[in-house]
Amino acid sequence: MNAVGNGKPIDHKHPSFHYETYSQPSDNQLHYKNVAIFFLEKDMRPGTTTNFQFPRNLNTATFLPRESAQSIPFSSNKLPEIFNHFSVKPTSVEAKTIEQTIEECEAPGIKGEEIYCATSLESMVDFSTSKLRTRNVQAISTEVLEKGATMSIQKYTTMPGLKKLAGDKVVVCHKQNYPYAVFYCHAVKQTAAYVISLKGDDGVKVKAVAICHLDTSEWSPKHVAFPILKVKPGTIPICHFLPTDHIVWVPNHKSA
Repeated sequence: MNAVGNGKPIDHKHPSFHYETYSQPSDNQLHYKNVAIFFLEKDMRPGTTTNFQFPRNLNTATFLPRESAQSIPFSSNKLPEIFNHFSVKPTSVEAKTIEQTIEECEAPGIKGEEIYCATSLESMVDFSTSKLRTRNVQAISTEVLEKGATMSIQKYTTMPGLKKLAGDKVVVCHKQNYPYAVFYCHAVKQTAAYVISLKGDDGVKVKAVAICHLDTSEWSPKHVAFPILKVKPGTIPICHFLPTDHIVWVPNHKSA
């Protein structure tokens, strides 16, 4: 399991933003822009090769304690106060990023999706355990086990040892661009989670978390995954990998 935070102090007045391709909203709130990460369940068979990218984690913002996070406004109605707190100019790129993240957190989810933006580790744990209806949970992230020559898009081969995680409901938390750590968490029914071993052409080894959405009937027909995979909404499960700084919460096997 990857560590969720490193405990380093954060400079509240001078935030540093790191932009990633995975933090832009999409039609169904899955938060993925890199179309290469969408695939079908059959693509997880050993020996299957596909082009993917697992970029290094550039989003280094860490969690604030719950008390500190709760003392800072997190609402589109409080943007001037938020900009002032972090010494951000309202016309700056940083301000636009703050506004975008908050708007995304306030947007409604699709049918059957429960959404929560966690501004502290404690609140993320509370949301995840409440939706999974057990405190016996595990948090898993994609891990790059061995660094290869490059982290760019390359061909990965699926290795033996596919593992399905417990439960038919998972909570997936996607890290957002913000001055401190904010995770967009959503609980979706009819979702399966897997851990899959991959090996890149350059020798890099990845222990990847794959999420498969078994029912896509409520997704927007305009979602980028459909033309890429040449399928229609509600016809076949669609899977995607999680970037290294995103987290999936599932029940432990003992409580499944």
